[in-house]
Amino acid sequence: MPTKAGLSATVRAIVADAKGILAADETVSTITKRLTARGIESTADSRRAYRELLFSTPGIAGFIGGVILQDETIHQDSADGIPLADLLARRGIIPGIKVDAGVRPLAGAPGESVTEGLDGLRERLEQYRELGARFAKWRAVFVIRDGRPSATCIHANAHALARYAALCQEQGLVPIVEPEVLMEGAHAIERCEDVTGRVLQAVFTELFAARVALEGMLLKPNMVTGGLGSARHASVEEVAEATLRVLTRHVPPAVPGIVFLSGGQDAVLATEHLNALNALQGPKPWTLSFSFGRALQDEALEAWQGQREQVPAAQRAFLHRAWCDSAAVLGSYSAAMEGEAGIAPADSTLHTHH
Repeated sequence: MPTKAGLSATVRAIVADAKGILAADETVSTITKRLTARGIESTADSRRAYRELLFSTPGIAGFIGGVILQDETIHQDSADGIPLADLLARRGIIPGIKVDAGVRPLAGAPGESVTEGLDGLRERLEQYRELGARFAKWRAVFVIRDGRPSATCIHANAHALARYAALCQEQGLVPIVEPEVLMEGAHAIERCEDVTGRVLQAVFTELFAARVALEGMLLKPNMVTGGLGSARHASVEEVAEATLRVLTRHVPPAVPGIVFLSGGQDAVLATEHLNALNALQGPKPWTLSFSFGRALQDEALEAWQGQREQVPAAQRAFLHRAWCDSAAVLGSYSAAMEGEAGIAPADSTLHTHH
């Protein structure tokens, strides 16, 4: 069983050398919506083929240090009969697993939700560890509306995140703690900054109470942005400044890495925001990286269209986006890396920016 030092080594390996995480843990219903929207039939086999396309992309281990799998995927084998978790591990990419059971209405807090899945979690973590997982993920969701999120909702979700994290560490798995303040709504960036700060403060209070070793975890927060329906769209610099301000106030420096979720931002904007964060002056005691789902996958999915002959094009699109996001971790991404000029590097140049 990994010690605290072992957990910390896993965390550092995931975000070493400007690498980040591919979140490929969409539930079956979510990935089915994305496939169906592109005219691709969603079956266990088409879902496996799509994820295997991503995992087996040549050169991707230069930019992706970990992949979050979903229950169906961690039990699947590649076309060649290799368990998908092993396929990743053989390439030096650390497999992880989504372990929450999704959001349910929170009793006593109308219109708010709490993430479930703590019952039986210890046993499930043991099983996932045996299947090759070395880290886990649990997502809590907060909606900004009149008077929400309530203190009740913030506390219930922070407490569940801390209990999950303590169980993970007991089982030798690194917990990714994901409190997501959703982008839905018409709120201004200032409101998002306030709510994100309150959520993070509550989460770390509960993590401390649950005796979670901060050195052996990753935080996966939202970036601080205005709501999608906000009258004024904040600039990339404003988003970076507000996000860093909140992290500096509420995230202890003992946390080794902060891997942002993309939260429905498009691929380029998520990359620009991450780059601006890393380009900011001032103390940043944590590695600021990415754990993107759609923002890493959308271009590849668009290129693939469920066609076997389109796999190389889809893999090029995925490699290119991962390359851009890795550059953003170094604050060295530029618009010139997009489009024709920026087609992802050939394998020989994979490590030039590290």
